[in-house]
Amino acid sequence: MLKALLFDLDGTVANTDPLHYQTWKAVMAELGMEIDREFYDAHFSGRLNEQIVRDLLPHLSAEAGAKLSAEKEARFREQATGMEPTPGLWDVLHWMQHHELQRAVVTNAPVENAAFMMKTLALEPLFSVVVLGDELPKGKPDPLPYQTALDCLGVLATEAIAFEDSPSGIRSAVGAGIPTIGIAATHSAEELTQLGTLLVVQDFTDPRLWSLLESARSLQPTHS
Repeated sequence: MLKALLFDLDGTVANTDPLHYQTWKAVMAELGMEIDREFYDAHFSGRLNEQIVRDLLPHLSAEAGAKLSAEKEARFREQATGMEPTPGLWDVLHWMQHHELQRAVVTNAPVENAAFMMKTLALEPLFSVVVLGDELPKGKPDPLPYQTALDCLGVLATEAIAFEDSPSGIRSAVGAGIPTIGIAATHSAEELTQLGTLLVVQDFTDPRLWSLLESARSLQPTHS
C-alpha cells in the first residue's frame, strides 16, 4: 500500500533545468570552455556541483571550486524568482495531503537553492523532511539519499513512489528499490524508460499517473 511520495526538486517540481544550463554555459564560457546542451546533459544534469567541478575543472583547488559553485548558484537564484511549478504538481500535493501520505524532498541541489525553491514554490509547509545530497557521504546517483529519506519516514521502498527527471536521480531512486516515475522535462521519455522507471510522463497532469497513484493507494498489503 502506498504510504509516501518522494520528490526531487530541480526539473521535477519545477523545470529549472534550462536556467541551470544557461547559467552554467555562461560560467564555463568565462573560464574558456564552451558547452552545448548535449554536453550539459551528460556532465551536469542531476549531479552535485562538487562532482562537476572536480571532473571538468580539476585544476581548481577545493576552495576555488566551492567559490565558483556558490557564484553560479547565486546567479541562478537571481534569475529564477519567477519559477512556476510543473503542471499538475499542486493537484498531486493536494491528493497527497488528502490521503495523509508521508512525504519528503530528496535533492542534489545545494542547500541555498533547495531553500530558495521550497520558499518560492510555497512548499515549505508541506515538507518537514528534506534530504540534501550535499549533506550526505554520497549524493545521487548513489541510492543513499533515497535510503535516507525512507529511514526518516519509516517506510519501506515498496511503500513509496519517487518522482525524478534526471538519469542520476532515477538511478538513485531505483537503486534504493523505490518504484519511480520519470518526469520527461529535461530528458527524453525513451532515455528515462531505459533506466527502470515504472512510468514516464511529461508532467503531473497525465491520466496514467493518476490511475497509477489511485491503484497504488488502494492496493492492500499481503500477509503470509
